[in-house]
Amino acid sequence: MPRISDTRAVSLRIGPYDVGTPIVLAPMAGVTNAPFRTLCRDAALDGVPPDQQAALSSSPAPVGLYVAEMVTSRALVERTPESMRIISHDETEKVRSVQLYGVDPATVRAAVRMLVAEDRADHIDLNFGCPVPKVTRKGGGAVLPWKHDLFGAIVTGAVQEAAPSGVPVTVKMRMGIDADHLTYIDAGLRAQDAGVAAVALHARTAADYYSGTAHWDSIAALKDAVTDVPVLGNGDIWSAEDALTMVAQTGCDGVVVGRGCQGRPWLFTDLVAGFAGSDLRVQPGLREVASAIRRHAELMVEHFGEEGRALRELRKHMSWYLKGYVVGGEARAALGMVSSLAELDDRLGALDLEQPYPGEGAEGPRGRAGSPKTPAVPDGWLTSREIDDRLSEMLAEAELSVSGG
Repeated sequence: MPRISDTRAVSLRIGPYDVGTPIVLAPMAGVTNAPFRTLCRDAALDGVPPDQQAALSSSPAPVGLYVAEMVTSRALVERTPESMRIISHDETEKVRSVQLYGVDPATVRAAVRMLVAEDRADHIDLNFGCPVPKVTRKGGGAVLPWKHDLFGAIVTGAVQEAAPSGVPVTVKMRMGIDADHLTYIDAGLRAQDAGVAAVALHARTAADYYSGTAHWDSIAALKDAVTDVPVLGNGDIWSAEDALTMVAQTGCDGVVVGRGCQGRPWLFTDLVAGFAGSDLRVQPGLREVASAIRRHAELMVEHFGEEGRALRELRKHMSWYLKGYVVGGEARAALGMVSSLAELDDRLGALDLEQPYPGEGAEGPRGRAGSPKTPAVPDGWLTSREIDDRLSEMLAEAELSVSGG
């Protein structure tokens, strides 16, 4: 089993912040709202060895960074109610991390200006990794870095707006559009030159979607090329051992954790313990899982201020929480339709809560990986790496049709 002592001492600095454990919760739409971030952050604190707890007070980010759901720059500038909810943070979040999506440099600039001028974020991440067709067909997400001047303008503008307030800007991206249109080395170097605080690479292309195995060798290649700022790795981190192995194999400065923590916020306990050299791993029985679901529900109600909506938002988490446990199809379906806390209590109480941890059945990949697919891109997008007048007009309209606030 890999241990951090077998690799090297890993320290991560993002702008002014010393990140005690080099882990980042990836922004995930509909998942990483304030309640889920609280669960993950609290779990991370449980992984700190007793002899290291005294050092926590010296860092605002002792157990990683926890990034909010992606918000579109346009919606944020227009202050839509949903965008303002997305960027809301719990008062206990010492480093408020917001991820912005945008395809228009001026709009991204305006959104960053708003966040820093109104003291709504301590860290801003830029999304260049989304592979969803409704984003990529408008030239956004994982396909945008193909237009290298547009990518550079967005990143440079964001850094310039954030710099006077000392707010670090980072970039999260994919390897490129597909195997024939890789962009990650060029984009990483451009981001470094623009003054970002770190670059994170999901080691898949847009065409890969979430399928197959992440190409960790690309993380190593990016680390070799980008030498002035931290490089973070993302993709196929399902356990603490995976995180330590990625660091050992690629030399990256930290890890970004996405789908692996869905229904398993205690993965952050394991990650913090693993990076501290501890063998502590959380293996909850079904009773402990049910307690986590109940607390998640309470936090959701508090966050949304409406029990019905809170429970509807919780439904997607049920299959992730119950992965590997013996819960019949009828019971799973019923939990996937809960609409109140009382109903949730009844349905959790009807389960066989004395079940022990099911081992590997509760671990590993979760969620729908999908299959490789040809990315949807605007007409003419791949013919040149430059932006022409027609594409400029298209991009000016693109953010209006993308959800995320």
